[in-house]
Amino acid sequence: MEINESTLIILLAIFCARIIDVSIGTMRIIFLTRGLKTLSALIGFFESLIWIIAISQVMNNVNSWAAYLAFAGGFAGGNVVGIWLEEKIALGTLVIRIITQRNASSLVEAMRVAAYNVTRIDAEGGHGQVMVLFTIVRRKQLPEVIALIRRHNPQAIYTVENVRFASSFGPDMAITKRPLALQRSYSLRT
Repeated sequence: MEINESTLIILLAIFCARIIDVSIGTMRIIFLTRGLKTLSALIGFFESLIWIIAISQVMNNVNSWAAYLAFAGGFAGGNVVGIWLEEKIALGTLVIRIITQRNASSLVEAMRVAAYNVTRIDAEGGHGQVMVLFTIVRRKQLPEVIALIRRHNPQAIYTVENVRFASSFGPDMAITKRPLALQRSYSLRT
């Protein structure tokens, strides 16, 4: 197959269609794991429609090695774009567990001043007394919380986990940042 201007347009269309369908496929899976079933189904419709369009162009050009490369290259590029999009959107809620062997009062105070709810538990670790802190935040807030941990208690160990469901006393969940006096308490439901 000779690569002329119209062939180049077809190859570019295949490549771009694959980037789009793989990227939205990545988002569909993320939405599905977050419990957004209806949105996942809607996105899945467009994902499969775009895939059919791309594969039909490959099948129309079955003797073209360039069409195969465009299809595979678009798949690879779509993974990169999908991951990038997911990082930019940063959907979801996280629970951050912080374990510290030294007094974490300054960290607790800094987190509360920054309008994060913090639950503090005295515990015993393998090497003696520890303090365990829990906070629930929106995923976009994670870098700020990690910066607070590193600034006020750099030796602390922390873990971050996705929260599938967090209950609150209103539509604006307690994990949104607002002045300390306006914060509401929250609990996790399993």
